Amino acid sequence: MEARCSILFSDFYYKKALRSGLWLVWLCGIFLICVSFYATLLLSKERKIINEGPKITLFTAPRPFTGFIGERQALAVRSWLGLSENINVVLFSQDPSVFSLAESLGSRVLVEPNIDFTFLGTPYFHSMVARSLASSSDVSVLVNPDAIILSDFVSTLNYAHKLDEDWLLVAATQNISHFPFHLDSGGKRWLTDDGKHVGIKKLQEFLSQKSCGKLHGEGVIIAWNNVDLPLHKGILPPFLYGKGLHNRWIITEALNSDFRLVIEASLTISSFYLNNLHQEKYMANTSWELSGNSLLGRLYGSFSFRKAKYSSLFMLFEYGGRYLFVNKNQNIAYMLGYKRSLNLWKKGVSVSPMEEEIQSCLDSIESLAEIEGRLVNEQSRLWTSITMPLSLENLLSVRADQNKTIVLGVAGYSYKDMLMSWVCRLRHLRLSNFLVCALDSEIYEFSILQGLPVIKFLNPPTNISFDDCHFGTECFQKVTKVKSRMVLQILKLGYNVLLSDVDVYWFENPLPYLRSFGPSVLVVQSDEYNMAGPINLPRRLNSGFYYANSDIATIKAMEKVVNHAANSNFSEQPSFYDTLCGEGGSNRLNDNQCMEPETNLLVHFLNRDLFPNGAYGGLWEEKDIKKICMDKGCLILHNNWIGGRKKKLERQVLSGLWEYDINTRMCLQSWQRIDIPSYF
Repeated sequence: MEARCSILFSDFYYKKALRSGLWLVWLCGIFLICVSFYATLLLSKERKIINEGPKITLFTAPRPFTGFIGERQALAVRSWLGLSENINVVLFSQDPSVFSLAESLGSRVLVEPNIDFTFLGTPYFHSMVARSLASSSDVSVLVNPDAIILSDFVSTLNYAHKLDEDWLLVAATQNISHFPFHLDSGGKRWLTDDGKHVGIKKLQEFLSQKSCGKLHGEGVIIAWNNVDLPLHKGILPPFLYGKGLHNRWIITEALNSDFRLVIEASLTISSFYLNNLHQEKYMANTSWELSGNSLLGRLYGSFSFRKAKYSSLFMLFEYGGRYLFVNKNQNIAYMLGYKRSLNLWKKGVSVSPMEEEIQSCLDSIESLAEIEGRLVNEQSRLWTSITMPLSLENLLSVRADQNKTIVLGVAGYSYKDMLMSWVCRLRHLRLSNFLVCALDSEIYEFSILQGLPVIKFLNPPTNISFDDCHFGTECFQKVTKVKSRMVLQILKLGYNVLLSDVDVYWFENPLPYLRSFGPSVLVVQSDEYNMAGPINLPRRLNSGFYYANSDIATIKAMEKVVNHAANSNFSEQPSFYDTLCGEGGSNRLNDNQCMEPETNLLVHFLNRDLFPNGAYGGLWEEKDIKKICMDKGCLILHNNWIGGRKKKLERQVLSGLWEYDINTRMCLQSWQRIDIPSYF
């Protein structure tokens, strides 16, 4: 009986303990569910705050996405996209691999090929900035293509966006040799090798151990809120991107201009790049690119010659979840919501833990002013002149198209703006096989700084007038004789040549049509202005637009033209006609052709409806020249038959047949507008 009671008693307590255990499991489960739900709410709230922030567009100019560099750049772009759904990325490039990567990453990554590049493919920083300023996003950011950015970037920009100020924010990017974490497939979280999530605090601690927040001069993030207010006074020079000088220039000018609050946010934005990628030059490390940037810095007043107002530079610092503005030069910190400023720690003075931590951190920071002093020493040797490292043969080999054809433009410094409008139009038509022949040292250096493939004529004419070098002048005679000699030199090297004066506006690419005439045919523009009758009358051959094949007949005929012009007191234009069509037109075959008898070179005068000169049909007097010419099917239109450079420039700009902004030194794009009165 006692045994039975003992068994019942034990069974009772066993069942009671089991029920208690089950209740405990249920309570623990409910607790864990609540904790998980709360954490999810916090995460959702944090993500909601991030995604409800300003619309941010990051702009960069990557190298081709191939090999190790391509992998690092792709990782960087993925790290940006994972920060917030409000982030978009614009890649400045014309390389097919960049288009492929953008397509694989989705609609938030776009490729912008319509900015200015050098003929070697290096983008221009001033054109990148102009496109970034035209963005419709709330905040624009310029960043290195291999810079990996962490999530405190978004919170910092969210904070800056709430400021009742227009601002320019800069943050240095650390260079580290090893980063032991990898980005998950979604691009939103950093993981250890065993798949564990790594929070922002641990990432920040790792980076601080590697560099202690020390700034570097090369990798800089530049961000600003998009308003009508400019970043700085004056015009941003045409710096080549990736050569190190342009970031310092724009920061210094922003400080000197006092248009915006300039914030150094290196302490609140965590970013880095790996394995010294920033030290590898964007393109070939050519001396003319580096010297060109240095020369531009000197000409346009870079930091090397102007002291920035660093007393107005504020460093952004985060302490206890709050942001502070710290002026290192004045040893003062400002926190929004507090009426008084905080005097930073000085030796022998009792301070708060916050002030001590701020001062300790700031002591380890290399400020922008200190970077500037270091870079001034590095840039102490500035080039006074620059030289293209490529010979004529090299340029022809890299510039000619698959048919070994080169488009040749010849210009002196007085026609630099006309030259650039001509170049911009060719770029718009996707024509890259052009070459510039410089008539003087000024246009030669100008062309190099504009990234053009340029060759200096060995024996250029002297005393070229800036304003009086139009038809009939002695200057015009000297200049035109250079063109035929340059064409002959290129023909002898085995390349076909389309010679085009820079005052010729191209509606379409005429090369397919011009090639259709075949070899041993010199295709020329007619200068005849009468609507009816022969177009190959005496002295009506225009030597400002013609296509010459590299064949025996054409070369021998061009030699005759050059020799005739060398012994003439006129320009080369009469020499063309008298040599090829005969004096008085004795070699004319019909109303639009001539035959040079010794070489059997056929000279074909082009249809003026397709290739009108400046006096044909009164086209330049029409209100909408572009529409009328396009309706007629014009391939080109020559801006000749007008006296003087100024009149020619005014006529072309006001007609709308102009592709270049002389104020910003950029080709006009759909996102750009020009102020026409500023030209005159």
